[in-house]
Amino acid sequence: MDLVVIEPELHKRRHCAECRQGPLRFHILEFSAVICLDCADLAHLVYLPRGNTALTRRAREASSLWAVVIRHNKRRKRYERQGLLVEETALARAESACLADADSRARRRARDATRRAAEDVRFTATLTTKILHLFPSCPPHRAQAIATHTSQRGSGRVGRSAAARALDEAAITAAVRAAIRHEDTPYDGLLMSGVPRWKARARVAPAIEAVLATWRAAP
Repeated sequence: MDLVVIEPELHKRRHCAECRQGPLRFHILEFSAVICLDCADLAHLVYLPRGNTALTRRAREASSLWAVVIRHNKRRKRYERQGLLVEETALARAESACLADADSRARRRARDATRRAAEDVRFTATLTTKILHLFPSCPPHRAQAIATHTSQRGSGRVGRSAAARALDEAAITAAVRAAIRHEDTPYDGLLMSGVPRWKARARVAPAIEAVLATWRAAP
């Protein structure tokens, strides 16, 4: 089990229950009591923020003692990893190792990016074909635009879902419906005028279904 260290929000920093030191940037919890890193025998560790996967992995592997640093996200109502506390010598070795093979890792990242870009081009073309199959009267440029927009990597849109990538008809129809909602109805304007989302969707639903029916019809 990982050792866990908490990084509280600035206004919630507390004092150690044992030595009274504080306010504390980092602390652990022992039987619900706040304990500083000195009292927890972790003060010799240095903080490594998240962000560099290779450096984090190597520092963790080289450190005989390490701890995960977490912080509470109020919006998401959960604790999230912020980085690690590792031995200073382990971090130095990890930094040296990363510098030694920086060029090869950069080349690998470039190759991976090229491969992902090619995969995305192929998937967008396949998705465009599927949209036109389901909606044969959809203008080709609209089908292309919908496929490109909804399948953008990292967008979180329906086109990136597992169902869409499996060319599931319901997922693809949802992507087309979303595009029509924003481009062919006053939906966005309704939201900007303060209409609740559920009510705005209800208002534009007939217009969306009319466009879908037109696009489904044989040319």
